[in-house]
Amino acid sequence: QGYEGLVEGGHNIKQANWLSVSNIIQLGGTVIGSARCKAFTTRAGRLRAARNLVEHGVTNLCVIGGDGSLTGADIFRSEWGGLLEELVQDGQISEEAAQEYSHLNIVGLVGSIDNDFCGTDMTIGTDSALHRIMEVVDAITTTAQSHQRTFVLEVMGRHCGYLALVSGLASGADWLFIPESPPEDGWEDLMCERLGE
Repeated sequence: QGYEGLVEGGHNIKQANWLSVSNIIQLGGTVIGSARCKAFTTRAGRLRAARNLVEHGVTNLCVIGGDGSLTGADIFRSEWGGLLEELVQDGQISEEAAQEYSHLNIVGLVGSIDNDFCGTDMTIGTDSALHRIMEVVDAITTTAQSHQRTFVLEVMGRHCGYLALVSGLASGADWLFIPESPPEDGWEDLMCERLGE
């Protein structure tokens, strides 16, 4: 469950084996769970997470996520030494354990359907999102044509119009709104004229 699993510990932290990943290749990556974790945004929460990692002998984290997840990973990494010192002072871990697990390795991978990270062609999740959008468009296009109706489809993307733009191109959309290029005044008349054509 992401950082929630780190903070809660217990059965959330366990070693994966072949059986753990059997029959999940067709599923999305969130099959391992994901959660927004308010506790991890606090030092107390990160302290619990550090204790749980030391107790399980974990010194490597692979964090897949967006801005919040990767910012949290960077803060966790920068605080790691101080967190271990505090755990030793509170008697929650031994001095030996603090020395043995003194270094935390973190790999951060951008998992964002927005495809808004420079230096990569496509972030993790973008292709899956586009695939799903096109399935939906294919499903509603026949209905729209048979009823001679206009359909409006809203896609995700927060401040990034990548999914809207690419799915609009792929589906032959007649009109498109993206946050990077807000509509100008009078767009309604222009759109109606275009659709009328």
